[in-house]
Amino acid sequence: MPLRLRRGSVTAIVERLEGLARIEVDGAPCVAYPRLTGPVALGDEVLVNVAARELGLGSGGFDVLYANLTRGVDLPGDPGAHVMKLPYTPLQVAALHAEEEGGLAAALGEMPVVCCSLHSQVAPVCAGIGEGVRVAYLQLPGGALPVSLSDTVRALKERGLVEVAVAVGACVDGDVACVSIASGLAWAAARGFSVVVCGIGPGIVGTGSALGHGGLAAADAANAASALGGRPILAVRISGADARARHQGVSHHTRSVLDLCLGEVVCAWPAGSGSPEGLEPYEYIDVSGWREATAGLPLEHMGRGPDDDPSFFAAAYAAGKLARSRIEGGSPPPIRRRTSRR
Repeated sequence: MPLRLRRGSVTAIVERLEGLARIEVDGAPCVAYPRLTGPVALGDEVLVNVAARELGLGSGGFDVLYANLTRGVDLPGDPGAHVMKLPYTPLQVAALHAEEEGGLAAALGEMPVVCCSLHSQVAPVCAGIGEGVRVAYLQLPGGALPVSLSDTVRALKERGLVEVAVAVGACVDGDVACVSIASGLAWAAARGFSVVVCGIGPGIVGTGSALGHGGLAAADAANAASALGGRPILAVRISGADARARHQGVSHHTRSVLDLCLGEVVCAWPAGSGSPEGLEPYEYIDVSGWREATAGLPLEHMGRGPDDDPSFFAAAYAAGKLARSRIEGGSPPPIRRRTSRR
């Protein structure tokens, strides 16, 4: 499995964002991460990874700048950084990790932790949590690894719905880096965050099988939250428009996540959508205001927007709203339980 690299020249700078540049190399679309590979300018001689575009991947139909031969050689490292991201690969880079500074909480103190199996759930989840709450986003491996690729995270931070983005494990280029999900949760708890939202980056690793997909990161997050005394909430993946049988209604991804959860994780279910089967325990959540709450946020799932597949976004919003209810005091509403998830 050799790296698919080619040499080229930067022929256009399409867009510069925080941590990301969208460019063209010999006319082909490409993304660059300036914090990793250095600044980029017109005419630079570069090496790009062409594997995703050659495969025609829907969420990766562009090249990725691998090295800038003009201005990306001999870049200084982060002072004091010695823990590697992507260790022993051609992409290894030393990054400062939060654990090195200490100050991790011993327990989460029933902090709500929303677990997403898709990056497209993150925006409606955070809209459901709403403003005036300190929210940390933990990006987990299972989709894109660079946090800076996400336009969603940028939009949520600009709107004040996310305060900090944490790159967990192999993920890179966040505001903070953590070695594991558990340490990322403990770091957030120690710094007074009220809610943590865990999810994979844009795109998803998928094989069409029950266990071979990146969405299982949601189970890892739920298990870590349970073990540390948090209150995990699962954002249920629902679709009324997906043509694939395995994703119609409640996705098999959600059921696979639940099968791997070792502690109790509550599913948020939109009120008025019938009774879910196999998702116990769950809570009915009023989602009547989800469209207004998510207005102006980037909402897209598999090329479908909120008008094409409203149940998908409403269900994710429900998870955020349930998390908000957990921090507003008082007893939680009754949980609808069944004897088994199957």
